[in-house]
Amino acid sequence: MKILTGLISSLTLLSLNAMGLSQVQAQTQGFESQNVPVSFSGTGCPPGPVQGVLNGDTLSITSSAFEALASSSKGLPKSCNLRIGLNIPSGFNVQPISIKYAGFANVPAGGSADLNVKILFQGREVSTTDNPNQTFRAGFSDIWSKHVGLVLNPINVCRNPVSSVFGINSTLTARATNVPRGQEAQIRIAPIDTTIGDVLFQIKFDVNPC
Repeated sequence: MKILTGLISSLTLLSLNAMGLSQVQAQTQGFESQNVPVSFSGTGCPPGPVQGVLNGDTLSITSSAFEALASSSKGLPKSCNLRIGLNIPSGFNVQPISIKYAGFANVPAGGSADLNVKILFQGREVSTTDNPNQTFRAGFSDIWSKHVGLVLNPINVCRNPVSSVFGINSTLTARATNVPRGQEAQIRIAPIDTTIGDVLFQIKFDVNPC
């Protein structure tokens, strides 16, 4: 019986090694830690590198802060569009379930600020269970946070691997129509300090073997 058990264990290990999931390896508890490609464009993207880190059941986008400022009524929207490539190996059902992000807004009297975020999958906007956007009225000066549920069917990769693209389109608008001289309206998506660095967005997945 011990010999048979050892033989089965060895065959199981060989089978797992033979899968060769060299791009994004999924396990029963989630994905194996590695970097994923991220491209970005827009009028207000953060300076410096933007990187995607996939670990366990979480995809983190690391970057510095993204903000919009206005000291007059001519404040222009600042946008940043992210595209994250994800190659999912066969043998799993993967479902994005939520996205988290946070920041700060300071809106003096006579000003306002808007946060607008759209989540896309394969070029199509994803429905949400919570409002991903927010308007900040005059007098608001505090941190804010969003934990938005995503309504998206599981990605079925039971038989064949799938290459997919997630998108996060963010637009920040600060207005200072009648703000006192020397003051400005400000809105920011601020990174969260984590063990992997400054994280701007976190997407959570439900990963299950077929």
